[in-house]
Amino acid sequence: MILAKRIRLRPTKEQEIQFWKSVGTARWAYNWALAKQEENYKTGGRFISDGILRKELTVLKQTDEFSWLYEVSNNITKQSIKDLCIAYGKFFKGLADKPRFKNKRKSKPSFYNDNEKLKVKEKKVLIEKVGWIVASEVIPDEKYYNPRISHDGKYWYLSVSVEVLKESVVLTDLSLGIDVGIKELAVCSNGTKKKNINKTSTIRSAEKRLRRLQRQVSRKYEMNKEGNRFVKTSNIIKIEKKIQHLHRRLTNIRLNHLHQSTSEIVKTKPYRIVMETLNIKGMMKNKHLSKAIAKQCLCKFKRQIQYKCEKYGIEFVEADKWYPSSKTCSSCGNLKKNLKLSDRIFKCECGHEIDRDFNAAINLSRYKLVI
Repeated sequence: MILAKRIRLRPTKEQEIQFWKSVGTARWAYNWALAKQEENYKTGGRFISDGILRKELTVLKQTDEFSWLYEVSNNITKQSIKDLCIAYGKFFKGLADKPRFKNKRKSKPSFYNDNEKLKVKEKKVLIEKVGWIVASEVIPDEKYYNPRISHDGKYWYLSVSVEVLKESVVLTDLSLGIDVGIKELAVCSNGTKKKNINKTSTIRSAEKRLRRLQRQVSRKYEMNKEGNRFVKTSNIIKIEKKIQHLHRRLTNIRLNHLHQSTSEIVKTKPYRIVMETLNIKGMMKNKHLSKAIAKQCLCKFKRQIQYKCEKYGIEFVEADKWYPSSKTCSSCGNLKKNLKLSDRIFKCECGHEIDRDFNAAINLSRYKLVI
């Protein structure tokens, strides 16, 4: 199986300038290809393949107006066009939303490096048209796939895919059901619970500081308003940098908690793990709970469980969307149709009383896949 590996890079100031040039070129090529596809679609034309767009860009580069494209590797623009065509193709197949133009402020700064030209030497890595860059750790000389350089708001990282062997472990005869939610991140059928990290003092104090900084920068924008435009002063840039770093810290805390929780669950070594099918889009339409659902990162939780199950040879099962795991009594099997979201304790006619989420997890562990 193929797993991702991320290595922190320590570029010099000159190398960092070249990184930002590469990021800007990658974003421009993506937007250029998207504009071409949109224009072609409006006139009733067929889907343009990435090969045709690459040839058109090669001709465009030879003009004086676009000669700046030679300052970075040509593989960056080629891969950006290919990424757009793949995204556009998925949209027409109904597998994804329509691709949107990348904004300089909102899009993630990243670009591609050709895996054939990626060379490693102990704590150094060779990036095309940038040179040898110092890394934070020793990089093993392996075959890497799809190398990408990205910036997370503070540091530069090299992300690569590496082929690894699946681990052969002795599994137990336990079928583990997992019920995810807002009160707790996950409740397992074996009785273990994974807490909601967003309710801890660390997250709450960071969010409180974030709100304070956001109000502060908003006031400074209003103070420096000139007619219909806002002037960005050096103080505003400093505060926005603090906000960016705080967002990064919150993301890292939540992601670390997800990795720890999923690893602990998988290392119990059940022969299968059952989770309910999550309709995140539908859940996010609830204006009262959407923010709490977004902070839980349930899609990431499910994705991590899936690939870790594959790594250890555990069967991963998704229960049917309409399977009534919460409404079914885990003791007698009776269906309670009038169960409300506010009912945290499941009370059955047979006298069985149990925590609602734990009851759902037990029912999921007994789920039978109908083919």
